[in-house]
Formats: sequence, structure tokens, C-alpha cells
Amino acid sequence: MQKKLHQRRIRNRSESSAEQRLFTTGSVTPYPRLAGGDRGRAEKQNSSLPESPTLLAVSSRATPERIERGGRGAGGTLFIVATPIGNLEDMTIRAIRVLKEVRLIAAEDTRRTRILLDNYQISTPMTSLHDWNESQKSALLLAKLDAGEDVAYVSDAGTPGISDPGYILVREAISHGIPVTPVPGASALIAALSVSGLPMDSFTFFGFLPSKTGKRRQFLTSLRDEGKTLVFYESPHRLLSSLRDIEELLGEREVVVSREITKMYEEFLRGPVGAVMSELGGRVVKGEVTLIVAGRSGEALEFSDAELLHCCEKARQECGEGPSLRDIADRIARETGISRKRIYRLLLFP
Repeated sequence: MQKKLHQRRIRNRSESSAEQRLFTTGSVTPYPRLAGGDRGRAEKQNSSLPESPTLLAVSSRATPERIERGGRGAGGTLFIVATPIGNLEDMTIRAIRVLKEVRLIAAEDTRRTRILLDNYQISTPMTSLHDWNESQKSALLLAKLDAGEDVAYVSDAGTPGISDPGYILVREAISHGIPVTPVPGASALIAALSVSGLPMDSFTFFGFLPSKTGKRRQFLTSLRDEGKTLVFYESPHRLLSSLRDIEELLGEREVVVSREITKMYEEFLRGPVGAVMSELGGRVVKGEVTLIVAGRSGEALEFSDAELLHCCEKARQECGEGPSLRDIADRIARETGISRKRIYRLLLFP
């Protein structure tokens, strides 16, 4: 099984300093911060900025700040801004500009966001908006937006609203007719999926698996017949327990464990779930984890205990030389997609 495990570790120690230093683009002159009615004048000012390929690439596009507001008047815009998930160099030029231009930044954790803003010399005032105060704080932000002030929202890392706060704020802004504009960037689930080697044409993201064992097993059981690629976030402390449940309830599926994406100790473990568990068995797993599980194959079938025992007996005869029960269980799990644990129990207690 270990031969089937493809492991890739990136340990570029030079990135440790890179994660702490500012990624600068000296040729880009930031746009001035804009009030609701100042955007037309700013467009004329921007035409006199120094020419550079990078600047022209940004300023030549129709930016969200120039949208037609219809009958709302000069109201503000809510920007949902993605931020790096580990490597500060993943911050986009547009995100830096927007965070400098808006009148207020709402942040999931102002202490963590302050580190990011300091790296890019962003001095925009901040306020907190997190899981515990999102409903109350959204009303205050909507009042500012209605008064014509642009507001940005950032989570601790990645794209807001994806297993992070932000949904309530966006929903309320839309219901009040306030323009909501995404500023795309890093997302752990998309980054992990893009290098997983599993089908990406159809997938489902479920956020974090339930923390309690009973609910987690019930939830995984409901996904047994799902053919799409499955994507989860998981705590490093529960990862092995979740993998064991996946093997038992979903069978010997291909999985990818993505850990510390874009950071110094980025790691991807790919292979059958049993092999990945063996690799992780003696380790203390740390860092943020994205877990990807192959969907059920269209050829997968249900097997009764009697049918599985027949397959095991046939495999025993074909192997000769007295194969171990574990070897037989591994082979039948690969051939049928049935959990190795279930097959092994049948062999022990037929």
C-alpha cells in the first residue's frame, strides 16, 4: 500500500522570511481613497499616472467602483476581499488598492488583520465582525454604506463566507439594495482541489465535518452514494478519526490530505485512505487541513457478507502460499471499494 502513496513535501526554508516581508510592486501607484461622489474626478486623475505595464493592466479594466448604481443614488459598495491563506505574496494588487480606498475595513480578527495591513502600509480604520457579533454589527455597517461610505470585509484568511463569517453581512446588504462586489483571491478548498489529481468537473464542498463521532458517521453514511468529489475542512486533531470513519463507511477511496497550503511546511498526501492513514499513524498532525475524497465510482456495487466471503475465498486460492488475512482484505477492498475494515471483520468472524 505504501507504494501507492504519493507524497510531496515542500520545505523551502527561505519562504519563512518571505512570509514576513512585504511583497512590493514599486511601479504601481495606489489609487486615492474615494468617497461616494469622487469617483468621476479620480478617473481623470488616474489618466495622468506614470505608465507601467502593471498599472495599465489594472487601470484599463472597468473596476467595480465605476458601476452604475441605478436608482439608489451615491450609496457605498460592500467589497468582499480575499486575503492570503499563508503566503503574503498571494495578496493581489487589486485587494491592496481596495483596502486602501475604502473608508472602513470590517475584519474577523482585527489583531490578525492588522499584521497583514501593516505589511502593505494600509492605514484604513478597522472594526471587528465575527461569528458572535455579525448580526448586530451588520446593521451598523449597512448604515455607513447607505450614507455613501465604501466598506470592505476580510476574514482571518482566504475568502470570506467560506466556512468563515460574512454570509449574514452579504445577505443583509443585498436585501437593502447595496452593491456587493467580490475581490477574488486565495481559497484553501480551490487551491487543494486544483492539485488533488481527483476529478474537478463536479465536486461538493461541505465545510468542516461534524466534530462529534456519531454525527460525523451519520453524515458520512449519507454521502455513500455520492459520485462527486467530496471536499472538507478538518481539524488536525480529528483527521485520523475522520479517515478511519471514511474507510469504514465509504470504502477504500482515494483521498488527498492537504496541509499548510502555501506555507513553509506545505504537504500533500495522496493515495488510498488506508495508505494515507498508515503514513499519518505515527505523526502529530499540525496546521490547517483540507481533505478531499474521491466520489463513488459508477461501477461500485453493494455486496452481501456471503458474496464478500466468496470473493475472499477465491482470492485465497489464487494467491496460494497462505496469504495473510490483511493481504486478502486489502485486495478485496481494492477490487470492490468495500471498506477494508468490514472485510477484515468478516474474515475474523465469518
